[in-house]
Amino acid sequence: MNIEFTKLHGLGNDYLFIEDAKHRIDDPAELSRKMSHRHLGAGADGIILILPGQKGGEFAMRIFNADGSEAETCGNGIRCFAKYVYERKMTDKTDFVIETLGGPNRVTLTVDNGVVTRVRSNMGIPRFDRAEIPMIGGPGRVIEEDLDVDGTIMKVTCANVGNPHAVFFVEDATAVPLAQIGPKIECHPKFPKRTNVEFVTVKDRQNIVMRIWERGSGITMASGSGSCGSALASMITNRVDRKVNVHLVYGVLTIEWAEDGFVYQEGPATEAYSGVWKG
Repeated sequence: MNIEFTKLHGLGNDYLFIEDAKHRIDDPAELSRKMSHRHLGAGADGIILILPGQKGGEFAMRIFNADGSEAETCGNGIRCFAKYVYERKMTDKTDFVIETLGGPNRVTLTVDNGVVTRVRSNMGIPRFDRAEIPMIGGPGRVIEEDLDVDGTIMKVTCANVGNPHAVFFVEDATAVPLAQIGPKIECHPKFPKRTNVEFVTVKDRQNIVMRIWERGSGITMASGSGSCGSALASMITNRVDRKVNVHLVYGVLTIEWAEDGFVYQEGPATEAYSGVWKG
């Protein structure tokens, strides 16, 4: 079966987009494992299926990580999704709703001569209660709580923005051995649904540096929801203001926790190429 796809990325966090109506994918988890492989496939952090909305939104998206697991939401994927459907004239709106398993996300597009240059996305109202992360333990928020990782005690702060995030503040986020420590925290027994893992260095009240180990994908170059989780953890520990720039490997995302309670992410989306999967 030949499957048409397009690869897009948000600051290096790359996904293969497939219009489900054209192909009716029977086993998207297995397809994602094959297509996402960096050597034997097209190479990506996962695949994203483009579907019509079912709950009032114009569109719906399903996100499958490189290991085949299905994600609730994906900030970079949402921006790329918005670019894809607008530039292919699947909508003429520059403000519309994309449904995800984690909830609806309203996107607002900046367009220049028909090209989407930036996307702002409402990522919903964040949740901090332990049960909503979820993380095993007593009631209340998880703020700089001790977490035993193979005998090393680390301070973790958690947030959920449609998916779970465990955030650790460190001297130099770029020096953390993600490949060694990331999977241990992702699969820590305290997190029954596993978790995304972020390491953050605060530069000042408007700027942080973040590196991520993504649940189901491993090391990625960027994460929209991870940037939101990292920014929110920095905010609730009073390290930064309510609008902050998150510095990633290939660029910057702007995260704002607005007075209306919603968290917004804004940044670019880039199309790399289109192809046909013959696997």
